Amino acid sequence: MTKAIMKICVAAALALGSLLAQGQMGASGRSIAKPAAVEYLFPEQVTVPAGKASSVALHFRIAPGLHINSHTPSDEFFIPTVFSIPEGAGVRLEGANYPAGTDVTLPIDPKTRLSVYTGDFEIQARIVAVPGNHMVEAKLRFQACDKNACMPPKTITVPIDVIGK
Repeated sequence: MTKAIMKICVAAALALGSLLAQGQMGASGRSIAKPAAVEYLFPEQVTVPAGKASSVALHFRIAPGLHINSHTPSDEFFIPTVFSIPEGAGVRLEGANYPAGTDVTLPIDPKTRLSVYTGDFEIQARIVAVPGNHMVEAKLRFQACDKNACMPPKTITVPIDVIGK
Protein backbone atom coordinates (compact mmCIF):
# COMPACT_ATOMS: atom_id res chain seq x y z
CA MET A 1 0.00 0.00 0.00
CA THR A 2 1.30 3.45 -0.84
CA LYS A 3 1.71 6.13 1.82
CA ALA A 4 -1.09 8.22 0.25
CA ILE A 5 -3.58 5.33 0.35
CA MET A 6 -2.57 4.50 3.94
CA LYS A 7 -3.15 8.14 4.97
CA ILE A 8 -6.61 8.10 3.38
CA CYS A 9 -7.49 4.79 5.08
CA VAL A 10 -6.26 6.03 8.47
CA ALA A 11 -8.17 9.32 8.12
CA ALA A 12 -11.37 7.47 7.14
CA ALA A 13 -11.00 5.01 10.03
CA LEU A 14 -10.44 7.85 12.51
CA ALA A 15 -13.47 9.76 11.23
CA LEU A 16 -15.72 6.68 11.36
CA GLY A 17 -14.40 5.72 14.79
CA SER A 18 -15.08 9.22 16.08
CA LEU A 19 -18.67 9.13 14.82
CA LEU A 20 -19.29 5.68 16.27
CA ALA A 21 -17.73 6.63 19.61
CA GLN A 22 -20.05 9.61 19.85
CA GLY A 23 -23.03 7.36 19.16
CA GLN A 24 -23.99 9.46 16.16
CA MET A 25 -24.12 6.99 13.30
CA GLY A 26 -24.04 3.28 12.64
CA ALA A 27 -22.62 1.59 9.55
CA SER A 28 -25.88 2.34 7.70
CA GLY A 29 -25.45 6.08 8.32
CA ARG A 30 -28.49 6.22 10.63
CA SER A 31 -28.40 7.59 14.13
CA ILE A 32 -27.82 4.97 16.82
CA ALA A 33 -27.96 7.38 19.76
CA LYS A 34 -30.67 6.23 22.15
CA PRO A 35 -33.23 9.00 22.72
CA ALA A 36 -33.74 10.24 26.25
CA ALA A 37 -36.83 8.87 28.00
CA VAL A 38 -37.77 12.40 29.11
CA GLU A 39 -36.52 15.59 27.51
CA TYR A 40 -36.71 19.09 29.02
CA LEU A 41 -38.00 21.44 26.33
CA PHE A 42 -38.19 24.99 27.76
CA PRO A 43 -37.93 27.71 29.15
CA GLU A 44 -34.21 28.28 29.06
CA GLN A 45 -34.47 31.67 30.74
CA VAL A 46 -37.10 33.42 32.86
CA THR A 47 -37.24 36.85 34.46
CA VAL A 48 -39.24 37.07 37.70
CA PRO A 49 -39.79 39.78 40.32
CA ALA A 50 -37.14 39.26 43.03
CA GLY A 51 -38.54 38.11 46.35
CA LYS A 52 -42.04 37.33 45.01
CA ALA A 53 -43.47 33.92 44.21
CA SER A 54 -43.75 33.56 40.45
CA SER A 55 -45.21 30.80 38.33
CA VAL A 56 -43.01 29.26 35.64
CA ALA A 57 -44.34 26.70 33.15
CA LEU A 58 -41.79 23.91 32.58
CA HIS A 59 -42.31 21.80 29.47
CA PHE A 60 -41.21 18.20 29.04
CA ARG A 61 -41.58 15.47 26.40
CA ILE A 62 -41.67 11.73 26.98
CA ALA A 63 -40.23 9.53 24.23
CA PRO A 64 -42.77 7.68 22.06
CA GLY A 65 -43.67 4.24 23.40
CA LEU A 66 -42.83 5.20 26.99
CA HIS A 67 -44.76 6.53 29.96
CA ILE A 68 -43.71 7.79 33.37
CA ASN A 69 -45.60 7.58 36.63
CA SER A 70 -47.53 10.73 37.45
CA HIS A 71 -46.74 12.84 40.51
CA THR A 72 -49.47 10.87 42.30
CA PRO A 73 -49.03 7.27 41.14
CA SER A 74 -51.80 4.76 41.77
CA ASP A 75 -49.69 2.65 44.15
CA GLU A 76 -47.35 3.65 46.97
CA PHE A 77 -44.65 1.39 45.50
CA PHE A 78 -44.56 3.27 42.18
CA ILE A 79 -42.00 6.07 41.91
CA PRO A 80 -43.65 9.49 41.46
CA THR A 81 -42.43 12.20 39.10
CA VAL A 82 -40.93 14.99 41.23
CA PHE A 83 -39.46 18.39 40.30
CA SER A 84 -36.94 19.98 42.69
CA ILE A 85 -34.48 22.86 42.99
CA PRO A 86 -31.36 22.35 45.11
CA GLU A 87 -30.70 24.63 48.06
CA GLY A 88 -28.25 27.46 47.58
CA ALA A 89 -29.25 28.14 43.97
CA GLY A 90 -30.50 31.67 44.68
CA VAL A 91 -33.94 30.36 43.74
CA ARG A 92 -36.33 28.51 46.00
CA LEU A 93 -39.13 26.19 44.91
CA GLU A 94 -42.22 27.28 46.81
CA GLY A 95 -44.41 24.61 45.25
CA ALA A 96 -45.33 22.86 42.04
CA ASN A 97 -48.57 21.96 40.31
CA TYR A 98 -48.37 18.75 38.32
CA PRO A 99 -50.81 17.69 35.62
CA ALA A 100 -53.34 15.00 36.37
CA GLY A 101 -52.14 11.61 35.23
CA THR A 102 -53.90 9.56 32.61
CA ASP A 103 -55.24 6.21 33.85
CA VAL A 104 -54.00 3.29 31.76
CA THR A 105 -53.85 -0.47 32.03
CA LEU A 106 -51.16 -2.58 30.45
CA PRO A 107 -51.56 -5.96 28.73
CA ILE A 108 -49.07 -7.49 31.17
CA ASP A 109 -51.41 -6.70 34.15
CA PRO A 110 -54.87 -5.55 32.97
CA LYS A 111 -56.24 -5.42 36.54
CA THR A 112 -53.83 -2.68 37.65
CA ARG A 113 -54.64 0.90 36.72
CA LEU A 114 -51.66 3.22 36.42
CA SER A 115 -51.63 7.02 36.65
CA VAL A 116 -49.07 8.12 34.05
CA TYR A 117 -47.82 10.90 31.79
CA THR A 118 -47.20 10.34 28.09
CA GLY A 119 -46.19 12.68 25.28
CA ASP A 120 -45.78 16.31 26.31
CA PHE A 121 -46.57 17.52 29.82
CA GLU A 122 -46.15 20.71 31.84
CA ILE A 123 -45.30 21.39 35.46
CA GLN A 124 -46.21 24.79 36.91
CA ALA A 125 -43.41 25.62 39.36
CA ARG A 126 -43.80 28.48 41.85
CA ILE A 127 -40.36 29.93 42.46
CA VAL A 128 -38.91 32.76 44.55
CA ALA A 129 -35.61 34.28 43.40
CA VAL A 130 -33.25 36.65 45.15
CA PRO A 131 -32.07 39.59 43.01
CA GLY A 132 -29.53 38.68 40.34
CA ASN A 133 -28.87 36.14 37.62
CA HIS A 134 -28.98 32.50 38.77
CA MET A 135 -28.11 29.48 36.62
CA VAL A 136 -30.32 26.92 38.33
CA GLU A 137 -29.76 23.21 37.80
CA ALA A 138 -33.18 21.98 38.86
CA LYS A 139 -33.96 18.25 38.79
CA LEU A 140 -36.75 16.03 37.51
CA ARG A 141 -36.89 12.54 38.99
CA PHE A 142 -39.05 9.92 37.27
CA GLN A 143 -39.32 6.29 36.30
CA ALA A 144 -39.92 5.52 32.64
CA CYS A 145 -41.60 2.32 31.49
CA ASP A 146 -42.83 0.78 28.28
CA LYS A 147 -45.75 -1.65 28.02
CA ASN A 148 -43.62 -4.56 29.29
CA ALA A 149 -41.05 -3.29 31.80
CA CYS A 150 -39.75 -0.32 33.74
CA MET A 151 -36.30 1.21 33.62
CA PRO A 152 -34.46 2.18 36.80
CA PRO A 153 -35.50 5.58 38.23
CA LYS A 154 -33.62 8.48 36.69
CA THR A 155 -33.00 12.14 37.51
CA ILE A 156 -32.34 14.65 34.73
CA THR A 157 -31.02 18.18 35.03
CA VAL A 158 -33.44 20.98 34.19
CA PRO A 159 -31.25 24.03 33.49
CA ILE A 160 -33.02 27.37 33.90
CA ASP A 161 -31.40 30.79 33.85
CA VAL A 162 -33.49 32.70 36.40
CA ILE A 163 -33.15 36.48 36.52
CA GLY A 164 -34.55 38.05 39.69
CA LYS A 165 -35.32 41.74 39.13
